[in-house]
Amino acid sequence: MRFHKILVFPLSLVGSLFAPDLKPVADRLAAQNALFEEQYESDLRNFPERATAFGDYRYNDKLADYSLAAIAQRNLTNRTFLSHLQAIPTTAFSDQDQLSHDLLIRVLQQRIADFDLKEYEMPINQQNGIHTSLADLPLSVPFDSVKHYEDYIARLHQIPRVLSQTTEVLRAGMKASLMPVRFLIEKLPVQCQGIIEADPFLIPTKKYPVEISPEDQKRLTQQITAAIDTDVIPAYQAFASFLSTEYAPHGRTTLSVTSLPDGEKRYQNDIYGRTTTHMSPDEIHQLGLREMDRIQAEMAVIAKKEGFPDVASFRASLKTNPQYIPKSEEQILDDFRRYIAQMEPMLPKLFTLLPRSPVTVEAIPAFQTAAATHYVTGTPDGKRPGRVVVATSKFAERSLINDEAIAYHEGIPGHHMQLSVQQQLTGLPKFRLHGLGFNAYTEGWALYAEQLGKEVGFYQDPVSDYGRLSSELFRAVRLVVDTGIHSKGWTREEVVDFFRKSGAVDEPSIQSETDRYIAWPAQALSYKLGQLKIRELRERARKELGAKFDIRAFHDEILNGGTLPLDMLEARTARWIAQQKSN
Repeated sequence: MRFHKILVFPLSLVGSLFAPDLKPVADRLAAQNALFEEQYESDLRNFPERATAFGDYRYNDKLADYSLAAIAQRNLTNRTFLSHLQAIPTTAFSDQDQLSHDLLIRVLQQRIADFDLKEYEMPINQQNGIHTSLADLPLSVPFDSVKHYEDYIARLHQIPRVLSQTTEVLRAGMKASLMPVRFLIEKLPVQCQGIIEADPFLIPTKKYPVEISPEDQKRLTQQITAAIDTDVIPAYQAFASFLSTEYAPHGRTTLSVTSLPDGEKRYQNDIYGRTTTHMSPDEIHQLGLREMDRIQAEMAVIAKKEGFPDVASFRASLKTNPQYIPKSEEQILDDFRRYIAQMEPMLPKLFTLLPRSPVTVEAIPAFQTAAATHYVTGTPDGKRPGRVVVATSKFAERSLINDEAIAYHEGIPGHHMQLSVQQQLTGLPKFRLHGLGFNAYTEGWALYAEQLGKEVGFYQDPVSDYGRLSSELFRAVRLVVDTGIHSKGWTREEVVDFFRKSGAVDEPSIQSETDRYIAWPAQALSYKLGQLKIRELRERARKELGAKFDIRAFHDEILNGGTLPLDMLEARTARWIAQQKSN
């Protein structure tokens, strides 16, 4: 991939702006806004798939350069942007402009910290990886023109290059002893084989828009099929062979990320990057235990109201109650659709900012069953809706009791609400209109959103309300087991046993979630820590504002700044509370 110049405004202007004599605010803001724009454009050029996800189709015929050289070049680009941004004096900037300045610094610093720890040398696991993200390409763009089909074909031809570059990166990780856990790597070739068998790359040929002529349809189908047979399938076969014969045998056998080079520093970086807090693993572990006690006490109240002596006996009855055991995968999907539909008309009670993009519900593909239920952002133009992608495999071993809570979490008023509203904000730099990787905010909001259903009168079934608490308990358990694995040396068996005793989730979830925490350190900590911070800020606003407190205004304030680190969210909310008091 060809790399572009980093800055578009003259470096002579940069030098004059950063001279000891402070330049006018307007000049410094112009320089900052130009820097924001060029950094955003640089990201889109370097990550064409990201541009597509944002609804920007200029680079739809390209896939990113995943080579070691490109990764190193992007790090240099990040460092250059950081140095130029830090050199802009922010004296007399507005709160919003200062926040944008500080926010991009934080983003760039985290990228550089991850690079310095060579996080890029472990880019693939059973949850996320290039093999599954490429398989999602057929669902990532609206196929409404011949041009979109031709761009897609161009991307198919690049898949061998991408998988070859990823192989190069994985070999570098082997050399540096930066290896995932072996038994998890062994799942990856199986996933690749599942993709080969499912052949999702043919999806765009199944139904063409009427605007595309029969002659073009025939030609495009032939070209897509040829690209799959000639490029895609052989590349996946070679990648699967590399993973099984060369990569997996060198996988580490110790679960904890602290067993890797710079292990303690690596886990602390994971915690800070994903929770935006400086809490220690032990502080998080103890918080998880306290939260479990609090939530289980609330569950006990429901159990007793339902005529059971304790939570354990109530839970045991639910496991065998056919009313809460799915009879099909489609029943689970219908549950999610029904709960999202019933929440939609209630949103004006909680917000004035409302999402304009639609949301759909679909099952996780068979080749990706190791993944958990998740949300995929739609595009601002609404051409590609937000997607709630639901775990439905082994449906008879699952339970329906958490469906209502998780539907609100992934759909509305959770991820779809927050990310769709963020995309439609005005008056902010473009980089703030999309998720910035601050999981504690995005996942904290989604977990917080689960309780909003109760506040508008849902969870009428006591079992569903128990499911809401089970969902929250699940996130508290994560604080304990993630730190248990990566700080306290817990075995997989100890994690599974702790999960089972908590009763928070069903058996398929216990198994996939345990492997998730092993592969993705600290990400699962973000949910509870973010939720607790938003709850804390809401309670502070309610107490300080009294009769002036408006839940819709509070929620709008949490959402209308986009994704933020928790400390920046707290500072921004404190300023808002002070402004409300003075009005």
